[in-house]
Formats: sequence, C-alpha cells, structure tokens
Amino acid sequence: MPRPEKVCLGTIVGVHGVQGVVRIKSFTADPADVAAYGAVSDESGARRFAVTVLGQARGAVLARLSGVADRDAAEALRGVRLYVPRAALPTTKEDEFYHADLIGLPVETKEGAPLGTVRAVHNFGAGDILELRGDDGHELLLPFSDAAVPEIDLARGRIVAILPPSLMEDRAQAALKAGGTAARRKRRRKQRAAAGDTGAGGSGPRL
Repeated sequence: MPRPEKVCLGTIVGVHGVQGVVRIKSFTADPADVAAYGAVSDESGARRFAVTVLGQARGAVLARLSGVADRDAAEALRGVRLYVPRAALPTTKEDEFYHADLIGLPVETKEGAPLGTVRAVHNFGAGDILELRGDDGHELLLPFSDAAVPEIDLARGRIVAILPPSLMEDRAQAALKAGGTAARRKRRRKQRAAAGDTGAGGSGPRL
C-alpha cells in the first residue's frame, strides 16, 4: 500500500481577532511544530502559506498565514486542512508511525478475521486510540498499544490486532443482540504526527 505523498499537520478551526490570525488544531506531537516543516498547502496544493506561530489558546495554535491579512480572509479558510510533503518530515523510528500511514489500513486478528479499517487516530489524554469501522458500519475504538496491536505491516498494508478482554465482551454482547457473531482484532503502537485526521490522519509530528 503506497504511503501518502503529503501529510496533514493540522486544520484551521477558527479565527482570532480582526487581523487575520487563525486558530489551528495541530496534529503534531508538539502543537507549535505545525510551522516547523516549511510552508504548508491546502489539500489540492493550489494555495500555500508560510506559518508563523504566535501562541496557543483554548487547545488551538494561534498563527498568522502569509497572504491572510484580515478576519474575512481568515474566516474563509475555516475547515482547510494544512499539508506538507512527506519528504519535509523527519524519518520515523522503528516503533513510530505517522497517522497518515495508519488511516485506511485494514485491521485483522492473528487468524485473519477482519475487524475494520482505521478511520482516524485519537488521543483523549490516555494514549493513542485507533478508530475502526467495519464493512457493516460498526465502529470500534482500539487502544494503540503493543499489547493490542502487536503488528503493523506497512509494506503489506495491514494491521494485526488482539482485542482486550473488555472489547471482546462488548463485541460478544453486540453479536448476541444482533443474532450473529462478531470478529475481533486490535493493535497499538507509538506514532508521531500528522495524519490527521485524518487526521493523518498522523502525524516529530503526530499526524
């Protein structure tokens, strides 16, 4: 499975003041690193911005983008995702993964039973969590730990997972209610940046 050529470092979620300052939800391990890898672009690559970080407030990075001089221009960028070329990012270590590399990968048990596809990588304060969605629309939140995710094979494009007992029980109950059986799988590891959200997905960066 080919890796994305660009990685999402963050998303513009709002504006701050009247002079064109934007609020960015950063997907990097250090939020200020959203400006550490050179100019960013929108998803199409048509618009490029130099980013100057001014500070942080309410969980977002406050930044000035080149060419954005007033509130109206900043407001027009709300929702825009900011990307950099993969080549601009540092090489990951053996146990590190960019979110962008994980999103879209199928997850299965050691026996090969499908558990779903990685839709997003979250961190609610207690470690990274993989959000999986099965073909039937069922969603599963899987701890991204060595115990739950013992294998990530980027070359073959798959993740092997071992569901924690609590998740196995939840899936079993759901299967009973649905009158069928449920597959299980899980996996976990450390990752670095942009991915955002896809929060690339990943994302060093945590994208």
